[in-house]
Amino acid sequence: TVSGRYDAVFCDLWGCLHNGKTPFPAAVAALRAFRAKGGYVVLLTNSPRPRASVAAQIATIGVPDDAWDDIVSSGDASQYAMLSGAVGDRIHHIGADKDDTFFTDLPADAHDPMQIARVPLKEATGVVVTGLRDDLTETPDDYRATLLMMKANGLPMLCANPDLIVDLGERRLYCAGALAQAYEAMGGTTLYYGKPHPPIYDLA
Repeated sequence: TVSGRYDAVFCDLWGCLHNGKTPFPAAVAALRAFRAKGGYVVLLTNSPRPRASVAAQIATIGVPDDAWDDIVSSGDASQYAMLSGAVGDRIHHIGADKDDTFFTDLPADAHDPMQIARVPLKEATGVVVTGLRDDLTETPDDYRATLLMMKANGLPMLCANPDLIVDLGERRLYCAGALAQAYEAMGGTTLYYGKPHPPIYDLA
C-alpha cells in the first residue's frame, strides 16, 4: 500500500473521515490499520475551532479515538497568528457562538501572546472570521454591508477556515472562506493559515 512508505499520515476530516454526521467506516478502518503497523495519524482540518473542540466534535459524530494520534486545525494555526498580532489587538468576530472557543481555549505555548479584546466593528483593528453567524440560513450576500464597512476602514481579515463550502450530510453550507473570497473581490486584505496554506502544515 501507499501508506507503507510513510511514518505519518495527515488525514483531512470533513469529506474524508466523516460527512459532518457520521464517520466513513472504510476510512476509520484504514487509519486503524496504519496505526496498528506503527504509523502516526494526524487529523488535519480547516475547522476554525481549536484542537480540543474538534476532538469533542468528532467524538460526538462517532469517530473512534483509536483511529488517530493528534489533531491540528486551521483554528489552532489562526490562533497563533492572532496572538502574534496579525490583525492587531482589538478584534471584531464574525461567526457563530459555537466558535467562541477560538477566543477562550487559547494555546498555552503561544510565544509572548498579545492581549486581545473583542470589540464592535467600528472599534476594531482587524476582523477574525470563523464562519457565518447562521450557516443554515445565511449566504455571503448577507454580509455585503459589513464587508464594505471593513474595506472602508482598511481592516485586515483573518480567515480561520479557508474552505468555501462544506456538505453537512446532503446539505451544502457556506464557510468562512466564502466571506474571505468576497472580501478579496472588494480589494480587502485577507490572511489564511489553514489548508492549503503552509502554516497549518508547519504546525502539524
